[in-house]
Amino acid sequence: MTSFDIDWVRSQFPALWAEVNGHPTAFFDGPGGTQVPQRVIDAVSSCLTSSNANIHGAFATSRRADEIITAAHEAMANLLGCNAEEIVFGANMTTLTFALSRAVGRELAPGDEIVVTRLDHDANVSPWTAMEERGCVVRWVDIHPEDCTLDLEDLRRQITPRTRVVAVGYSSNAVGTINDVEEVVRVAHGVGAIAYIDAVHYAPHGPIDVRALDCDFLVCSPYKFFGPHSGVLYGKIEHLKRLHAYKVRASADRIPGRWETGTQNHEAMAGVCAAVDYLAELGRRHAPEAQGKRAKILAAYDAIRAYEQKLFEQLVPAVLKIPGLTFYGIKERERFHQRVPTVAVRMAGRTPREMAALLGERDIFTWDGNYYALNLSERLGVEKKGGMLRIGLVHYNTTEEINRLLAALREMAPHS
Repeated sequence: MTSFDIDWVRSQFPALWAEVNGHPTAFFDGPGGTQVPQRVIDAVSSCLTSSNANIHGAFATSRRADEIITAAHEAMANLLGCNAEEIVFGANMTTLTFALSRAVGRELAPGDEIVVTRLDHDANVSPWTAMEERGCVVRWVDIHPEDCTLDLEDLRRQITPRTRVVAVGYSSNAVGTINDVEEVVRVAHGVGAIAYIDAVHYAPHGPIDVRALDCDFLVCSPYKFFGPHSGVLYGKIEHLKRLHAYKVRASADRIPGRWETGTQNHEAMAGVCAAVDYLAELGRRHAPEAQGKRAKILAAYDAIRAYEQKLFEQLVPAVLKIPGLTFYGIKERERFHQRVPTVAVRMAGRTPREMAALLGERDIFTWDGNYYALNLSERLGVEKKGGMLRIGLVHYNTTEEINRLLAALREMAPHS
C-alpha cells in the first residue's frame, strides 16, 4: 500500500483550483453533490461531440452511443458488485424510487405495511408513504436523538408479518450515521419483506457489495460520488423480471431496459464511466497489486476511508470545543467507524443560514437547512429554527481547509 497522494487527487478536480474573491475555495458541500474530475468533464464532452445519437441505429454515432450505455452498466456493476443487467439508470435517485414504489404498489393490498425511518432523506420516505393512497399502513422507525442513530429495537417492533417493504438509508445525509443495513435486511427478509436501501450518501465514502448485503434494491446518485447528475438503481434480477414496470408499449421488455423509460442521458452515462474509472485509478495508485476493476475500486475505498478518518479526527474534537456550538450525531472517536464524515451543528445566537452565509463570504461552502431529511429535522426540534449547518468532508478536502473552517467558526462563536 502506498500513502494517500492528496496532491494527485486534487490535481484531478479542476473546480478545486477556482478562486472566489481572490481566495481559494473550500468545498464542504459534498453531501449535496461532489466536484468532478477532469476525466468526467472530458467524457461528457466527448459523448456530445462524437456519440450524440439515439441508440440502436444503423450508423456510427448510434453504435457508439450503444457502447457507452453498455459500458455504463458494466461500470456500475463493478462499483456495486453485481451483474450489469441488474443496473438501472434514471434521472436521479428520487425519480427511480418513485418509479419503483409505483411498481411495487401494484402488488400491495389494503392493510399491507411499509416501514420507513425518521433518519432518512425524504426521497426514501415520500415515495413509500404515498402508498397510503392504496390503503397501506406506514410504520415509522424512531431514532436515538442523543446520537442520531437508528433505534434498531424500534425497527424490530415496527416490522410485522404484514410488512411488505422496509426502506432505510445506508447512511444519513444530514448527520452521517451509518446504519446497520445488514441487520435491517436480515429482519426484513425474516418476514418476507423487500429491503430498499438508499446508498446515495454512503457511496462517496465506503464500498458497497450488494451481494453480501443481500438487499433487494439499492439506489445511489453518481453526482454524489464524483460523477454527473443521474441516478442508478440496483435490483435483484428476480424482482426486475417479476415486477410490472410502467413503460411505453414500443420499448423492449428486456431487463434492465424495461425499467429505463424513454431516452436516457447518454452524456451522463459516459461521465459515470469516467467517475468509476477515476476511483479505479485511485485504487491502483494506492494498491498497485490490485487486479481487476472491482479490486481497484475496493482499494480506492480503503484509501478514502483511512484519509477521511484522519480529517474527521482533526475536525470533530476541535468543533466540540467551540463555545455555543451544538453538535448532532456520533461524536466519540472510538465510534467514528459508525459514521461518514458529515457533521451537522447549530450555534447559539446565529441561524444556520447566517452561518453558511458568513462562511461563504470566506469562500468556505457549506449547506444549511434540512437537506430533505425533513423528519429528522423535525424530530430534533430544529426544523422551525432553520435546521442545521452541514459540513461534509470528502477525500479531496485537506487539513488546511479544515483549519480555515475552524478559524471561521471560532470567529462567529458567541463570546462572554
